[in-house]
Amino acid sequence: MRLAIVGLALLAAACGGKAERAEADANAAGFVPPSVTSRIDYGTRQERRFERLDKDGDGVLAAAELPRATPRLLLLDRNGDGEITSSEFSEGQMNRFDAMDLNKDGTLTSDERVEAREE
Repeated sequence: MRLAIVGLALLAAACGGKAERAEADANAAGFVPPSVTSRIDYGTRQERRFERLDKDGDGVLAAAELPRATPRLLLLDRNGDGEITSSEFSEGQMNRFDAMDLNKDGTLTSDERVEAREE
């Protein structure tokens, strides 16, 4: 008898919650989980990005290798010679990380990225 009552309770819960489940599924569809990126992971990602951009593999990004005349990338050319070296790129990108890391804990959260984009 006890087993029958538990079974009926489970069946009722499963049938009666369709609207609630549909609402939860709709809410979950737009959910973007928070992300956290460490300074090391960010630096590694930027090194790989530099290598992809450096089409001729000479360790320097010439204007022709840049995807477009992005002002932010052009600012990385500290000595103004029209080329971005690997060290200029790395230092510039890590400075960007440090600026986005608002609480200075060595990680970037989704919220910190959003705030940095809004500035």
